[in-house]
Amino acid sequence: MSQAIPNNVDETLNLLTSQGYVADRGLATVLYLSLALGRPLFLEGEAGVGKTEIAKVLSLALGRRLVRLQCYEGLDISSAVYEWNFPRQMMEIRLAEAAGNKSKDALSDNLFSDEFLIKRPLLQALTVEEDEEPPILLIDELDRTDEPFEAFLLEVLSDFQISIPEMGTIKAEKPPIVIITSNRTREIHDALKRRCFYHWVDYPDPEREMAIVRAKAPAASESLATELVSFVQELRKQDLYKKPGVAESLDWADALVQLDYVAIDPQAIQDTLGVVLKYQDDIEKIRGSEAALILEEVRTAIKAQAFANLR
Repeated sequence: MSQAIPNNVDETLNLLTSQGYVADRGLATVLYLSLALGRPLFLEGEAGVGKTEIAKVLSLALGRRLVRLQCYEGLDISSAVYEWNFPRQMMEIRLAEAAGNKSKDALSDNLFSDEFLIKRPLLQALTVEEDEEPPILLIDELDRTDEPFEAFLLEVLSDFQISIPEMGTIKAEKPPIVIITSNRTREIHDALKRRCFYHWVDYPDPEREMAIVRAKAPAASESLATELVSFVQELRKQDLYKKPGVAESLDWADALVQLDYVAIDPQAIQDTLGVVLKYQDDIEKIRGSEAALILEEVRTAIKAQAFANLR
């Protein structure tokens, strides 16, 4: 059952929290404005910081269908928008020829109708049933596509319409809620960004990351969660090729719980460092004495904070 769009920033923040998404007020504000004013939301940031999750949370919280377009290099209209069902069209032609009961014009009109149209994510998001609420359209990792496809999106985001030469222009009667994400492997053109509200999703601060871990990995003990968050926060200060995101923090928490660790020690790091770091050069840089040094600094900082709280 679909839910109403939030009426203000606080309701938006509560909506995200109700689905276990720990957001800051800045994100809740731009999301509320995007929903209220019907503008696409462009989320940019490092991989694993929770950009894609926002679309999933909205789908669950609002009770709306999620339509996801996963972008990649070489993505084209036939994969993203529509294509014609060529085998069925050929079968229809043969049947018509065998029956001899269709004129050439009538056959042509029939072949290029909804019956033979295969709708891909973008067209699916623009064509909904009368009793259906507009879906959530997630255009994920737009920076992976080529610039020509990015230019094609301008028509979709400007007027929520798609031109099909054989059928004409299809315009959404009820535009979808659009979430676009980018890991910033390349810059997205200003013309597309101007059609969106923009928000940079950064790594969370220790307090918010702790709240995320407690919400998403409740089986982790308080002490384990505290050490884990502090260790990951320190890892992000290192000169790494790929810094760990929130997704890696949650994976690490689940892995340590599965291995029955109640605290982080050098052996735990040695056994599971590949869960939180995904490049061999980064693992070799942190493994061993460097990991032990970071862990010692983390424990010292935690003890100092605990002592300060007692005063």
